[in-house]
Amino acid sequence: MSEGSPGSRMTYGNYLQLEELLKLQSGPEGHNPAPSNHEMHFIVTHQAFELWFKQINRELEDALDLMNVEEVDEKQIPVIVSHLERCSEIFRLLAAQWKVMETLAPQDFLAFRDRLGTSSGFESWQLRTLEMLLGLESEQRIGGMDPMVHNRKLHSEGKLSDEVMAEMVRIDNLPSLNEVLGKWLERTPVNGVSGDLGVLTDFVNGHLKSMEEHGESVISHMVKIGHGTEETVRPRIQSGIEGARSFLLPEGQVSASRAGLLFIESYRELPLLSWPRRLIDTVVDLEESMILFRSHHARMVERMIGRRMGTGGSSGVDYLDMTLKYRVFTDLWAVRTMLVKREALPNPKNPEFYGYAAEN
Repeated sequence: MSEGSPGSRMTYGNYLQLEELLKLQSGPEGHNPAPSNHEMHFIVTHQAFELWFKQINRELEDALDLMNVEEVDEKQIPVIVSHLERCSEIFRLLAAQWKVMETLAPQDFLAFRDRLGTSSGFESWQLRTLEMLLGLESEQRIGGMDPMVHNRKLHSEGKLSDEVMAEMVRIDNLPSLNEVLGKWLERTPVNGVSGDLGVLTDFVNGHLKSMEEHGESVISHMVKIGHGTEETVRPRIQSGIEGARSFLLPEGQVSASRAGLLFIESYRELPLLSWPRRLIDTVVDLEESMILFRSHHARMVERMIGRRMGTGGSSGVDYLDMTLKYRVFTDLWAVRTMLVKREALPNPKNPEFYGYAAEN
């Protein structure tokens, strides 16, 4: 058949393989009777989730490849940000997609719930690999539920293909986005110098001094307006400063990645730091969007089945609510507690290094 003839023309249906795709909503083989419209709705919704998880995994791995190098090319940071922003928007879309599930009345769901058997959302291996790429550790998971252990068991029972298991093992052996982000932050040029522990320590000690000075003004102001006495306010201010000290100087030694993170967040006006600051904020936004997704999931399930046990044997909504406490990028959230208003900070040294030489 010649190229350009009617028979060779690419069609919308052929490009998307629509006929094959639209045959996948009948449930597993031997799933009789055919799904009701309610069950098909349930299947379509979750298949859509899995398609989007596939996209997120691809975006995260592409971002990881660009960051998992000795020196990240500055021109690639906008590309990394673009990958992560897409992931955030997908998670927001998926959070809204739970609203579609809420059109399924509890009795409509109960009518076919038994057909799910012991299947569980925890068995969404794409969501598990997504979490692994981000850097969620097994010990952080509720009840220590290690997805690799669970999926190896499924694989040994013939319920997971060799191909999927190999893919999970491959991803499990990759460094996580959280790990490579930490190494990237370690190389942050602080006051124009990268990797000098003396410079990093001086910067951190200077920041702690600024926190102490600012804390004194806060104490004075709070007492003056009658929002407590010095005896009640001072311990709270001091607790925050000591928390910052422990964070920035764990075991008395400066943390290069945390010092770099603090520098970027503190001097965000420096042109050279604009894209690094954008990257950090994008990672925080990604984790926030994932928390939103988990929260909407929990509320949908509570609305659907109340507090009954999940199909996979979990505690159902209680388990889902506990996952809302998951945080991968803990340092990026924690540093915000110890920021000081810009005018209370000293001007950075060597500002010309960052393309900014004016005084604050």
